[in-house]
Amino acid sequence: MKTLVRPAVTLFIVLTIITGALYPLVVTGIARVAFPEQANGSLIAKDGKPVGSVLIGQNFTDPGHFWGRPSATTPQPYNASASGGSNQGPLNPALADAVKTRIAALQAADPGNKTPVPVDLVTASASGLDPHISPAAAAYQLPRIARVRGLPEAEIAKLVAQHTEDRQFGILGEPRVNVLKLNLALESLRK
Repeated sequence: MKTLVRPAVTLFIVLTIITGALYPLVVTGIARVAFPEQANGSLIAKDGKPVGSVLIGQNFTDPGHFWGRPSATTPQPYNASASGGSNQGPLNPALADAVKTRIAALQAADPGNKTPVPVDLVTASASGLDPHISPAAAAYQLPRIARVRGLPEAEIAKLVAQHTEDRQFGILGEPRVNVLKLNLALESLRK
């Protein structure tokens, strides 16, 4: 029995040290050298202080800012520790009610805007953390933001165009706008 237990325990300890300590340290070290921004959370800083990550959406509700996709996380929106979709299918009455409520809120915030509401402004992403909106969703919000900020729509549209990211490698995904980056650029227009 002793001849079986001792090698098993020794192997367990050696593998625990290799896979539980050495391997994570080596991978983290390589990541920090090769991809320092990503390894540190892809943080965005303003005046030297982190204000968010390009990877996780934020809950903007002020009418003078662009609003992102709704978040399906609880207990608060964009809770990275509770990432996940709502798991509501297209025929679920709860999803239909949530979409109707979100459309009503968008129309109440900008009653003069009669254009159709883009789908990404009323439905959550699969993770519930999506930091991007479509260029159409940004364009939908232009009149409200221009009116609240007292700026010409063309100036804000130019800012949206500057912050629109193309498809990755020219083929993957859709054009998108990072809401946090766009709102930070929008804040710089004030100065």
